[in-house]
Amino acid sequence: MKFGTVDYVIFVLLLVLSSGIGLYYALSGGKQRTMQEFLLADRSMSFLPVALSLLATFQSAVAILGVPSEIYRFGTEYWFLGCSYILGLLIPAHIFIPVFYRLRLTSTYEYLELRFNKIVRICGTVTFIFQMVIYMGVVLYAPALALNAVTGFDLWGAVATMGLVCTLYTTLGGLKAVIWTDVFQTFIMFAGQLAVIIVGTIKVGGMGEVWRIATESGKIAGINLNPDPFERHSFWALAIGGVFMMLSLYGVNQAQVQRYLSSKTEKEAIMSCYAVFPCQQLVLCLGCLMGLVMFAFYKQNESAELASLHSPDQMVLYFVMDILKELPGLPGLFVACLFSGALSTISSAFNSLATVTMQDLVKPHFPDLSESRATMISKILALGYGLLCVAMAYISSFMGSVLQAALSIFGIVGGPLLGLFCLGMFFPCANSTGALTGLLAGLAMAFWVGIGSFMQNMKSAPSQLLNSTVSPEMGNFTTAVMTTLLSTAPVRKSGLAKFYSLSYMWYSAHNSTTVVIVGLIVSLLTGSMKGKDVNPRTIYPVLPKLLFFLPDKYKEKLYFGVPHTKEGSEQTLAQTSSPEKTINGLINGDIRGADNADIEKFDGYSREDGGHSYVVHETSL
Repeated sequence: MKFGTVDYVIFVLLLVLSSGIGLYYALSGGKQRTMQEFLLADRSMSFLPVALSLLATFQSAVAILGVPSEIYRFGTEYWFLGCSYILGLLIPAHIFIPVFYRLRLTSTYEYLELRFNKIVRICGTVTFIFQMVIYMGVVLYAPALALNAVTGFDLWGAVATMGLVCTLYTTLGGLKAVIWTDVFQTFIMFAGQLAVIIVGTIKVGGMGEVWRIATESGKIAGINLNPDPFERHSFWALAIGGVFMMLSLYGVNQAQVQRYLSSKTEKEAIMSCYAVFPCQQLVLCLGCLMGLVMFAFYKQNESAELASLHSPDQMVLYFVMDILKELPGLPGLFVACLFSGALSTISSAFNSLATVTMQDLVKPHFPDLSESRATMISKILALGYGLLCVAMAYISSFMGSVLQAALSIFGIVGGPLLGLFCLGMFFPCANSTGALTGLLAGLAMAFWVGIGSFMQNMKSAPSQLLNSTVSPEMGNFTTAVMTTLLSTAPVRKSGLAKFYSLSYMWYSAHNSTTVVIVGLIVSLLTGSMKGKDVNPRTIYPVLPKLLFFLPDKYKEKLYFGVPHTKEGSEQTLAQTSSPEKTINGLINGDIRGADNADIEKFDGYSREDGGHSYVVHETSL
């Protein structure tokens, strides 16, 4: 199964157009000369491109290859993950986005300094960098490996091409180029998946036949209400554990938050979260349908070669090349779809990594950097992370098929970061010591369970797999681990072995909860923060919102002393009708000029003006 000329043309066209978008934004508008334009697209984006970019950022080659393979092997139970999208997107829309947007942040981790201190901010930043560097190397390497194994496409040629094209348009065009290439690549992903589903369905004999074969073979799963957290996939693991996973991705991950912050207004940012919901459901349905079509096709047309594949990662691409081999151009379209997923994820990683490195690690040490020099350093950082991504792909080649292992690491690190933000946002009593201790405890627990699970699966891998002969690229060790991770055979475990078999869908929930519990205990032991000392804009009063029906005097106690105003009573300088003397006092930063007004200063809030912002209570005027 080889690529034809038309396939190569379509594939190259994808790369050329992606690069062209980057070049266009490098030469138009402000030509990426300012930090606001390069890192935040001048905060000028509307909700639809932001929504499609949010979708594309984590709709990577991992999902395009992994979801159909999951459905083919285990049935449609994974489909229930869609239930988690409701809360997983509503909570970011109405809690995280308003807090982050109103603080006018550039890096999500600036929040941690405003709420706690600089050390917590740096620890959060370093944790995120570690998470994304590992993940983006695997996202780059995995599709290239699958492509090489099935089509003979040169492995390192594919890795280098993707890495360099991504680096080119991210470095040249900034976030605006990343968002618009994500939009273009999203449509390519949809087109590639639809082409495979339509052709496969026709070959099987229609969608009714696909459904009949899947039903008779027991692939259409019912609702598994088993509450056991060690069950790999149950309704609770997918619908509840999935919410925490979605929050770690769409609530606090820099790659996504940066897109919210690039929106014109807070309303546009919230709308982008709503718009991505149906898109996510559509993507999940397409992946599941492809898995069912693939199963029905091979139920009718048995293939000895399919059984000889070394990894589940290769199944989808093998199926695509098998059914589309007589249709020139369509294999190239699907490979373009696959690489679009990888490009969108990697470019988002480059941009977000450059942002947090610049804002959290470089700028605090060099506060007097000129705008042009800071922008140039940001571009160099994006370029550097691009080259690092290719190097990480090379390291991944020694680990074999690390698709599920990478997803586990991503969840393992994302959970503690989610817990850290929840600790700061929902618990005014949490202090910096508690936050730092909680983060470290969450990471320790996460890696203990993750690595323990990995080692446990290695020990219990079937001996015939450990001794099997596989291609040098795949590696015996990881093939055994992958097969065991994906095994459905019931194995009785006890003690630590049982603990290590916790469903990976619960990783984010388990690890974020650890951070919150440890953080609260340590905060109480070391002297919890007083409400009056907490910056109100870093807190979301979750209890007063949930218990809105209580009388005001009881709701007041639920603020725990944090200064606040009644709903709708907070005024900004643009809205206030206060006397000229008060306005001048506020603008000049002279509180004495405001006639003893009840004013609270929030350092670093107004990023664009480089000054301070003030909140004036209605009782002041």
